Amino acid sequence: MIKTWRWFGKKDPIRLEMLRQIGVEGIVTALYDVPPGNVWSAEEIEELKQTIEQAGLFWSVAESLPVPEEIKYGDESRDRLIENYQVSLANLGKAGVKTICYNFMPAIDWVRTDLEHELPDGSTTLYFDRIRYACFDCKILGRAGAEKDYTKEEVEKVDQLYRVMTEAEKERLIDTIIVKTQGFIHRRMPGMNSGPVEEFRKLLQKYEGINRELLRENLKYFLRQVVPVAEEHGIMLCIHPDDPPFPVFGLPRIVSDEEDIDWILRSIASPANGLTLCAGSLSAGTQNDVPALAAKFVSRIGFAHLRSTQLLPEGDFMEAPHLEGDGKLIEVIRKLEKKRPDIPMRVDHGRVLPGDREMPHNPGYSFYGRMFALAQVEGMMAVVRKEIEESK
Repeated sequence: MIKTWRWFGKKDPIRLEMLRQIGVEGIVTALYDVPPGNVWSAEEIEELKQTIEQAGLFWSVAESLPVPEEIKYGDESRDRLIENYQVSLANLGKAGVKTICYNFMPAIDWVRTDLEHELPDGSTTLYFDRIRYACFDCKILGRAGAEKDYTKEEVEKVDQLYRVMTEAEKERLIDTIIVKTQGFIHRRMPGMNSGPVEEFRKLLQKYEGINRELLRENLKYFLRQVVPVAEEHGIMLCIHPDDPPFPVFGLPRIVSDEEDIDWILRSIASPANGLTLCAGSLSAGTQNDVPALAAKFVSRIGFAHLRSTQLLPEGDFMEAPHLEGDGKLIEVIRKLEKKRPDIPMRVDHGRVLPGDREMPHNPGYSFYGRMFALAQVEGMMAVVRKEIEESK
């Protein structure tokens, strides 16, 4: 597979020449200054492409060309926004960017409760604590009927936790769940007009009445109009799985397991309608066997996120070392290298190692942590390639 790296543009303190020196081949990036729903112009795309190529690399994947919330919940403005999406797709295709990663997660992307969970060796990783998440949902967000989504024992633990939480701890949880991890994804910080919790409540209200079936239909409506444009320009649209792969904040999730993925790929039977296989997202669900999913959908996988999570008791999970965890990455690599050795892959959500704290980075996107992960994954790829050669 092609070794790629998510780079956050010219403002990223991790420079392109650093990436070339550690063996990166392709760049995964986006026009981060363009708000969701606006057109990515041919001129802006070409400028970014030239910047990457001048560093001896190439623009391998656009991640993400974001789908506006209005398309997801079916606002009356969605046709205009889809037209803009079509123009952006065409401009990317003409520039030679042929792999597009996007997601259809309503209101919020990946959810964690701790961005600096300390491990025994002193490094830190991302962590999801179900009770802390439920505490945010029930007590801080105050979502109506939220308690119904948890067991009696979980609600009791939430009550106990909330009674002893300091204001600083509450603010940190808010910052973790709906500010830091969402700001760089959505090109804006929640809370521009009011506090972040109130802004998030307003967004959730947009999804009132949107159940699983309606969200599926809104995805299909979107794909019917953008897949023909992708086909015309030789693009593969690769949907990213839900992270985590289960409902959050009362919102439906429709890319969480084998049945979901199968429905999406069958709904529009086109090679342009594909999947981003995120081993980390999928492995955070007890229902998922990631190597088996890789084997089943291998012909429709156009991009791979190679990371792993470790499932823990009582619904918790954390980002695991890339050689460990429930992602079973070497088995995933075996499935992909045999059938799709031409697709881009990138490591993801690396640990924070010594030196990373001195270099500003988005949560989950440290330099040394990801470099270490890339070395681990590159080693696994070398083992698998040798196995393939020896079997011939």
